[in-house]
Amino acid sequence: MTSPILENKTASDGSVFDPKALLREARRQKGLTNADVPKICVLDPDGDIVRLLRRGGQASAFAAWPCYHSELDVFTLAGCEIGIVGRVVGAPYAVLVAEELFASGCELLVSITSAGQVNPAGDLPYFVVIDRALRDEGTSYHYAAPAQFADADPQMIALGRNAVAAAGFPEIAGASWTTDAPFRETAAALEAARALGILTVEMEAAALYSFAAARRARVLCFAHVTNTMGQADIDFEKGEGDGAHASLKLIEAVVRLAASSF
Repeated sequence: MTSPILENKTASDGSVFDPKALLREARRQKGLTNADVPKICVLDPDGDIVRLLRRGGQASAFAAWPCYHSELDVFTLAGCEIGIVGRVVGAPYAVLVAEELFASGCELLVSITSAGQVNPAGDLPYFVVIDRALRDEGTSYHYAAPAQFADADPQMIALGRNAVAAAGFPEIAGASWTTDAPFRETAAALEAARALGILTVEMEAAALYSFAAARRARVLCFAHVTNTMGQADIDFEKGEGDGAHASLKLIEAVVRLAASSF
């Protein structure tokens, strides 16, 4: 029997339910004006960056953000206004928010998620520019025909590589494994991922890259590799400010490199 996740899927078909329609009705219900979000936005699945910015008084709420499911903050970095949404965990939620951001004026979306180490590429913690992602989740199959991996746009990979180098971090790029079930990362599944040369495991990249290809949107995903899935005595150590300081340094490098394209 064919899996329902593969049935009645034609990636080129339009959707009856459009994000602009949802946003229109949300604005009507909430009495909000129609305002574009910043051109560069960030997804912060762990929420560490948002927490740091709010504690320091550097972030403020984007009052016109109509999304029912999330909060959009704005802050200034490298002279640019940046939008950021915290706690966007998992492929379905990440793509839901991405759809709404791009329907609201976003032109570049950067995701920085904490991730588990599959094949070691350095001393923890470190960043990986995700250049392709194993599609072990459901959302990507609504945006792209079945395939093993979702590939990043080569221009986005180049931007990511240049950014990590400019920020002074080791230049590491490679494949990730995107899963919907983090507590089902079995020994057999990990061994299969290692055999494919995969560096890390996370929950959003395959769906975000499939969305990006379908929508012709600019999306760049970084994995902040912080753990060995609890297999070490001291694990999940992200660095200063729960890793937010390093992540902001990387985002700033992306902004400086990308700003000239807007």
